[in-house]
Parts: sequence; C-alpha cells; structure tokens
Amino acid sequence: MAHLESTARPAAGILPLDRRILVRVIGDDRASFFHGMCTADVKGARPGTILPALFLTEHAHVIADAFIWVTNDALILDIDAGAWTRTRAHLEKLLVADDVEFDDATDLALIDVEGPAALDATAATSLAEWRFVESGGSLIGNLPRYGGPAASVIAQRESIDSTIDAIVAKAQGAQRIDFSILDTIRIENGVALVGVDTTDKTIALEARLNRAISFNKGCYLGQETIERATARGGLKKRMFGLKFNGANVPAAGSALSLDGKEVGRVTSAVCSPRFGVIGLAILHHSAWTPGVELKVSEGGVAIVTELPFAQN
Repeated sequence: MAHLESTARPAAGILPLDRRILVRVIGDDRASFFHGMCTADVKGARPGTILPALFLTEHAHVIADAFIWVTNDALILDIDAGAWTRTRAHLEKLLVADDVEFDDATDLALIDVEGPAALDATAATSLAEWRFVESGGSLIGNLPRYGGPAASVIAQRESIDSTIDAIVAKAQGAQRIDFSILDTIRIENGVALVGVDTTDKTIALEARLNRAISFNKGCYLGQETIERATARGGLKKRMFGLKFNGANVPAAGSALSLDGKEVGRVTSAVCSPRFGVIGLAILHHSAWTPGVELKVSEGGVAIVTELPFAQN
C-alpha cells in the first residue's frame, strides 16, 4: 500500500490539461453525424453550449468520454489524447458520405481552473454550468469536469503561460496545482475516469456516467442497451464510493470481498484532505448497501458509501 500526504487546496487551482487534445470538427453534417455517434443531444445544442458526451459500442460499452464545445462554425472536441486515437478510428469506420472533417487543433491549449474562486478568476461568474463565451480570443466555460466548481479556458497555445499568469493575478490565493489534486477532486465527487475506473466491457450506466447521456434524444449507437437497462433496472454492477480504515491508500486492482466472495476491485483511491482515504469501485449488486464492510485483499476494510462523498 502507498501512503499519500493530504494537500491543502488553493481557492483557484490552475493546471494546463496536457493529457487532453482539442479537435475541430467541421462540415455541414457534423451535428447530425455526432448526434448519432454519441450520447449527447448535439442537434439540440445552441452555440455557446458545452456537452458532456460518451462514445459507445452498440452494446453501450464505453469507448471514450469527451466534452463538445458547440460554436457557430464547428464542434470542438475536448478529449483525452490517448482516447482520441481509438475514437477517431471508431468514427471513421462509420463515416460514409457524411460531410465531416476532423482537424487536430494543435494551435489551441486547454486550461482547467478548479475551486470556489475558479469562476471569478476566469470571468465566468455570470455563466450557467455547461455554457461558454468567447473573450479576448479565448473560449471560457463554466465546466465542472471533475464534479466541483470549475472553469475551463481554451486559449492559443502560444499564449498559455500569459493566460495562466493573468488568472493567477486575478484571484487571491490562486496557484498552479498538479494532476494529483484533480484526481482527488474527481474521486470525492464520484466522477469515473474512463480507462481507469472502466474497462472496454463497462456499460456507461455502471460507471454512473449519466450526466453525459441524453435520455430524450433520438437514436444513437448504444441507445438500445441504455434504454433497456434504464427501463428494466437490469444493472448487476454499479460504481460506489469506498471509505478505507487506516492511512494507507490501497493499490488499484485490490480485490474487495463480501462473505468470502469477490464483489469488485478498487479502481481509484486517494487520501482526501476532507474525507480521509477513499476510493471508487464498480461493485456487484450484492454489495450495494451503504455501510456494508468489504474485506480488502491487501488488508483492512472498505465501507461502501453512496456518491458523491460530499453528500454523506
């Protein structure tokens, strides 16, 4: 087991999201094509909207998640760099005569600002969640990507340092942070990280990725499985929080058992300044009762907790 020290967080923590890329999607058929290829209501979105979205197989297994920034003349895909490789291959197999083109926007960079002062620091205070505006050549959005109050800025790559410096200067106590703090924030808020808390066989609903699913839109790839699981309540596995005893952080992959039977494995775990040692796991339905104690293969006990942790 590893041990992590808790870290105090600034009012506005700033980090360039170098692990993600931005892709411009252009062409007259971009909205209709993406509407059918992902879980978001792309056709119904107005310019200035940010759409959380999932790309699924026909069986609703998660390929990737993304945020789609809807502008007047393009869709800007905000996606993990590694996930884009497999997502692009998946989409291109389904492109037939559609007028859709993908352009890696290497001229743009993405900045995440987390914390209670994030919106003030980026002049996004007046924006509703999932909305963005253009200001000074940048796009500024109220985007709670990890579940807490946060803003995202799409800026010219050549001006990324000056943009960050301007944000730091505007908000008292603002400072740069590292990725470990973002990971803690998302786990506290029960936000699954695709590829970490999911596998290529994970159904979207099992990982509680509901915020990225429009349940009122028309047909899309994977919809039949989503609708069937929603209507019949047929899920046998689902993600829950875990509170661990002791100060050690269990390794990802640690087995969890109930009455001698494995019911899941730890997918993410951190030492939270607010909640102690916590984690996420997709559990068999026999372990869905909050308060149930599970045995951890590395030793110790994990208590099943409803998500997000802040509500408990």
